[in-house]
Amino acid sequence: QVQLVESGGGLVQAGGSLRISCAVSGDTIALYVMAWFRMAPGKEREFVAACSGSGITMDFADSVKGRFSISRDIPKNIAALQMNDLRPEDTAVYYCALTGTKFMPNRSPGDFEFWGQGTQVTVFS
Repeated sequence: QVQLVESGGGLVQAGGSLRISCAVSGDTIALYVMAWFRMAPGKEREFVAACSGSGITMDFADSVKGRFSISRDIPKNIAALQMNDLRPEDTAVYYCALTGTKFMPNRSPGDFEFWGQGTQVTVFS
């Protein structure tokens, strides 16, 4: 059974950086598209970023493009979302997710089968 465990996140001042890791067990991340979503209070879950199984193709929401990046450690089966130049509007619970569907871009939460537990990111001004 595929399981995702997130770590990282926290509280940071605007302009700062945070890193969220997603450790996967049960299968190799190289077989999946991995994505990050976030949900702010009172809002729907929204797409943040995604990375193909090969690592060649990446997709970022316009709101985070140029500030967020994805990295992966295939032997350790871990992916990370590096978030720089954070803004108060980035405050949300962040989730990593996997889908066996290979096409990209894929920004629909309903297409992702496996989810992490979520981690809080709070950015204060």
